[in-house]
Amino acid sequence: MRAVDLRSDTVTLPTQEMLEAIVHAELGDDVLREDPTVIALEDLAAEKVGKESALLVTSGTQANLVSLMAQTQRGDEVILEADSHIYYYEVGGLSAVAGVVPRTLKGRRGVLDPHDVEAAIRPPDIHQPRTSLICIENTHNRAGGTAVTPRQIESINEVAKKYGIGLYMDGARIFNAAIALQVDPKQLTRHVDNLMFCLSKGLSAPVGSLVVGSSDFIEKARRIRKMLGGGMRQAGVIAAPGIIALEKMVDRLREDHDNARRLADGLAKIDRISIDLPSVQTNIVIFDVAGLNMTGTQFTDQLERHGVKALDYGGTLVRMVTHRGIEREDVNRALEAVRQIAEESD
Repeated sequence: MRAVDLRSDTVTLPTQEMLEAIVHAELGDDVLREDPTVIALEDLAAEKVGKESALLVTSGTQANLVSLMAQTQRGDEVILEADSHIYYYEVGGLSAVAGVVPRTLKGRRGVLDPHDVEAAIRPPDIHQPRTSLICIENTHNRAGGTAVTPRQIESINEVAKKYGIGLYMDGARIFNAAIALQVDPKQLTRHVDNLMFCLSKGLSAPVGSLVVGSSDFIEKARRIRKMLGGGMRQAGVIAAPGIIALEKMVDRLREDHDNARRLADGLAKIDRISIDLPSVQTNIVIFDVAGLNMTGTQFTDQLERHGVKALDYGGTLVRMVTHRGIEREDVNRALEAVRQIAEESD
């Protein structure tokens, strides 16, 4: 019996149609802007989120780094949520490579309070770094896949524009947010200057992310991508499955959300498992196993012996993520494994 892999939606495999598209993709040199499949993907990506232009990059981390560098100067300060992916999971690249200083603020379920943002903006002072960018994350990974609403984004943008500061969105899972909130993705992007999103998570493409925004921003990002070694040649082999991801894989994210809700509701019924149900809004489920007198690592080790893979999320927290390839019976298997571990820990 195959293992149920709930560690991340990044383990999702491409569809057969995607694999066939790779074989038949029309190719050219993307650095010379001659790959027609890449051009088609970038045009589609920009249209999907209502921006002027887009740029294909290899990963979400590269997308965020390229974007930061295109919108800041070395020594600037960037406002981010304290558990944001850019700050927490990207190897310190914002400082080590982009040369910017992070100013972290604690949000509520990952959402920044506009009043806190305004209070954190530096006044003009020769002794202090210049606040040049505000970053938000939608959905917010470490908050449990929570979605930031259009009104919340607009409120933060009002502060940004008041001070002449850019607003950038790490939208790695923006389509999950749009599905959860039942809005067009453009409603989530209209109040941000620039953003990125991933093809290689719930959308099932094997690799790739898109940087999206104004034409001027994308031209800067393209040059920085080249500087970082991200210029690709016949990148249509990456773009071809990305086109299918955007055209055919967005609506099915509802299935992942439904499975995550079923998983979360089941976990809430297991003694000594603690979970914040309102935070389960998309496909990420985070729960606490402190009541079992275990660390997250100890719990995930036991879980794997039951044929279920999950991610230790630090301390006593555990994360499970639903995705294409995880069906209702897989959720049931995971819940049964958790019940057995909980019973055996008595």
